[in-house]
Amino acid sequence: MSKPPITDAARSGQSTFDGAKARALIPQARLAGPMPWVLAIMVALTVLAAGAGLSLGNLAGGAQSELSGGATVQILEADPAGRAEQAAAAQEALQTMDIVAQSRLVPQEELDALLEPWLGGAGDAESVPVPALIDVRLGGEANPQAIEQLRQRLADVAPDARVDAQSSWLQPVFSALTSLQYLALALVLLLAVTSAAAVFLAARSALGNNRETIAIVHLLGGTDGQIAQLFQRAVLFDSILGGIVGLLLGLAAVLGLGYQFSALDSGMIASAGLDWLDWILIALIPIFGVALAVLTARFTVLAAVRKML
Repeated sequence: MSKPPITDAARSGQSTFDGAKARALIPQARLAGPMPWVLAIMVALTVLAAGAGLSLGNLAGGAQSELSGGATVQILEADPAGRAEQAAAAQEALQTMDIVAQSRLVPQEELDALLEPWLGGAGDAESVPVPALIDVRLGGEANPQAIEQLRQRLADVAPDARVDAQSSWLQPVFSALTSLQYLALALVLLLAVTSAAAVFLAARSALGNNRETIAIVHLLGGTDGQIAQLFQRAVLFDSILGGIVGLLLGLAAVLGLGYQFSALDSGMIASAGLDWLDWILIALIPIFGVALAVLTARFTVLAAVRKML
């Protein structure tokens, strides 16, 4: 269908192409359609995924920061008397090193308490040669050079000592946390694409249902931009409603999960809490969702109307 010429009478009628008459192009009620609820679900899932990703990032960052300067010295001597002697000598040698900020010989009672859930009691723990443990905090990072200095210093006073960087124990955990962060980011992007696709399909469906009305609007002098504004207005209200509902649902889920994890009373889990910047980023999700929905509707309508007329 070729676009008919716009007459003077049509031009004079352009000023009336607004308000209630313009909104009649999309007659369905806001709450009757599925669009607000689809967007609410998408926003809620995005908030949950973003909250999980930010929390995992805080957890990994806090753990790496805490363990970056940590090292552990184990005395592997089987004889209890020799083990205690080497542990005392190692503790004394560590306190004389400049790179060591703090060292603590873990009491045997603490080690027994840690092993009790697996060995069943102190009596069983005593029958097992448990290494003496020294918790070391370095002034800098526990890099391979610093670990090697500790080994050389302890080689003479504690030949059965084993020195390890604490961060090396949790390296597989850090790798898994990084993978989960990428997964959360991919999920956020996938949900954004899905939301845009839902708006695209809704806009194309509304255009198909109002093809004759759009043709009449053109005859009255309406432009493609004015038609796009009608759909933008409808999508704007729907996306605002969906964004608010989705944000509330997502925040409820994030706060509920945070409460459950905080009940674990673990220092490592405590570092996974969200800070004020994280909450700001989460609060921006529905705003980005509204902007994405409106822009998607506009470009969809403009492209479709140009092909339709």
